[in-house]
Amino acid sequence: MQQLTIEQKNLIFDYCIGITSESQAAQVEELIFSNSEAAELSKQIKASLSPLDTVAAIECPDKLVERTVESLNKIAQESQKGLEHLLAKEQIKARTGPKTILLKNLVQLAVAAAIILAFTGTYFPSMRNLRVRSWEQQCEMQLKRVGQGLANYQADHAGLMSSVARADGQPWWKVGYQGKENHSNTRNVWLLAKQGYVTATDFVCPGKRQGRVLKFDPAKAKNYNDFPSRRYITYSFRINSCDKKTKPQKNIKGRRIIMSDLNPLFERLPRNFDKALTLKLNAELLKLNSANHNRRGQNTLFCDGSVKFKTNRTADVTADDIFTLQNTDFYKGTELPERETDAFLAP
Repeated sequence: MQQLTIEQKNLIFDYCIGITSESQAAQVEELIFSNSEAAELSKQIKASLSPLDTVAAIECPDKLVERTVESLNKIAQESQKGLEHLLAKEQIKARTGPKTILLKNLVQLAVAAAIILAFTGTYFPSMRNLRVRSWEQQCEMQLKRVGQGLANYQADHAGLMSSVARADGQPWWKVGYQGKENHSNTRNVWLLAKQGYVTATDFVCPGKRQGRVLKFDPAKAKNYNDFPSRRYITYSFRINSCDKKTKPQKNIKGRRIIMSDLNPLFERLPRNFDKALTLKLNAELLKLNSANHNRRGQNTLFCDGSVKFKTNRTADVTADDIFTLQNTDFYKGTELPERETDAFLAP
């Protein structure tokens, strides 16, 4: 195995903090996939950066750079005055000697430390804010590509959405189930990846660190009936309306939001498909935004292909909660919307 170069290590670091270009990201992902040293380095960097995810994003004030420079100049001037005062006192005691030199070095070190502290106090919150914004923008672009993939699929299939037939009572939460029966809502968008309308990596939000980029041979993908597991898709897709028949869903005109960041109600699903899903709503669950962006909000894909970052969970037109079913407080994972106006993104 070939050792990593300095340039490769720097590129992996940039990738982990989300500042690489799309081509660079693809290069790093391939390197991580094929090189165990790169995979371990990426793991260590992400583990070191993970505490930053608990820090709330801070909006950069206007003229941040100017204010920072002014603050640093002020600190430096005040420190210099203190240095001159201390040196003057020392010169009274002794014109020359090791103590004077030592004191001068210590004070200079203190000045440098003060400048560093002032700089990090403004730099790191700003870096954190840049990372959050970068993830939001990458997520937005991914959803736009999914929207374009949906449009292309419709154009090739007489206006029909990408969907699989589903019988009444089948669970829509069993993401990763590969049996012939249709057991998850994600099978509808898996068709887009399986048939090459959307790149599989676009289904993992960059802000969701638990997500795992899917690596697969397009030829082998034909053997999958669904995403390999929940970790390979961190978005939620609209349930097939109230259509309980076994034919594909018709065109989505008139519908608003059709896809978004992960539904916060169903972040934890049973890994054992033989177990039942049981979920009862409470006040806390009704407040949560998606985990993809630290609960700040969720990117949402509209039927016209546009994407909007929303800080609330309501559809723009109907004010309907996009993450819940109307008049439903208890979920077993088989429920369906009863009306066209009930937007429900699952799982």
